[in-house]
Amino acid sequence: MTPFNVRLAGRSLAQVSGADAESFLNGLLTCEIVGMKPGEARYGAILTPQGKILFDLILLKLDHGYLIDCAGMQRDGLLQRLQFYKLRSKVDFGPVDGGIVAGVGDAPAGAVVDPRTPLLGWRHYGSTRGDISDAAYEAHRIGLGVADSAADIGSGTLFPHEANLDQLNGVSFTKGCYVGQEVVSRTEHRGLARSRILIARFEGQAPQAGTVLTADDKPLGSVLSHSGSVALALVRLDRLAEASVKPAGVAFAVAPWARYSLHG
Repeated sequence: MTPFNVRLAGRSLAQVSGADAESFLNGLLTCEIVGMKPGEARYGAILTPQGKILFDLILLKLDHGYLIDCAGMQRDGLLQRLQFYKLRSKVDFGPVDGGIVAGVGDAPAGAVVDPRTPLLGWRHYGSTRGDISDAAYEAHRIGLGVADSAADIGSGTLFPHEANLDQLNGVSFTKGCYVGQEVVSRTEHRGLARSRILIARFEGQAPQAGTVLTADDKPLGSVLSHSGSVALALVRLDRLAEASVKPAGVAFAVAPWARYSLHG
């Protein structure tokens, strides 16, 4: 792929520090953060007690504390949720100024490989300059089947397996307890993930987000973000497998980083 870098205008930063920062975050996030080294990044989420994603984020370990890379429109809500769980923990947090640049190809000093999949490229924090528009990055991530926090995942709607966090290094099944863990663990061990975000390739321009796709006259799923003829779609896997008549003009595919198959 042609190298590029772009400032992600829709992302914002926050910082968490304090003596209890590691244990505090580890009790909230789906990913394992104990033992992270400065400069290391992890992908994870904060869930509702019922196991749905409130906020998905990238966490970068700093020399003293952690940097949170999250959707800009969700940052205030995320900080409010951290405050809700703070109680007597010795931890401080708040917004941080600075840009986020993502790219493919030669990375600047201090950049980190995207912890979801190396196919996405690298991310650099504190930068304010990118050489192309967000559209190129959107096409890149949609083509790779990676959901966006704001455009695709939202807040309080999807379970981690539906957004493929279990496939994108976003869930640890060996760490200690965190909010919502019981539901996520049960889904994993009983194989209960009926819906997932897939890549949908259309014969022409992809339809608008929210368009309902059907098979055998039953709702199959809905279109999420799109770029040209390619979109992401939240699809019921059981209905797709059982459908005698597939949706016309669209082909579904599992992302290249995924460890499951549409054919079982």
